[in-house]
Amino acid sequence: MTKERLEYFKNLLLEKRQEVLDRIEHLREVALESTYRESSGDHSGYTFHMADQGTDAMEREKAFLFLSREEKYLQQIEQALQRIELGEYGICRVCGQEIDERRLEIVPTTRICVPCKQAEAKRKV
Repeated sequence: MTKERLEYFKNLLLEKRQEVLDRIEHLREVALESTYRESSGDHSGYTFHMADQGTDAMEREKAFLFLSREEKYLQQIEQALQRIELGEYGICRVCGQEIDERRLEIVPTTRICVPCKQAEAKRKV
């Protein structure tokens, strides 16, 4: 892969990292706000009905689930950026061949080429 293409993917990953960091910040605020409201008894604007409390709990759980997913994706982005620095980006971890750039456009954090991913999927079935 050329230096220009590596720089392109690095910038793409940096943009995605910023987007993920923004979503993580928002989800943390939602989760903390919901947790604070629950623990402090501050239900201003809310009824004390159990169904409403259940909805609040469910929303808090969803926020934590999404937060966990975003943090995992952030780790994948950081690892991809590290592979760029080490000169290992775009190389399939299974066969050692270059990963098609079209795949990297769609999944810039991938570590596996399409043929190897398809073979892996067939083995799982």
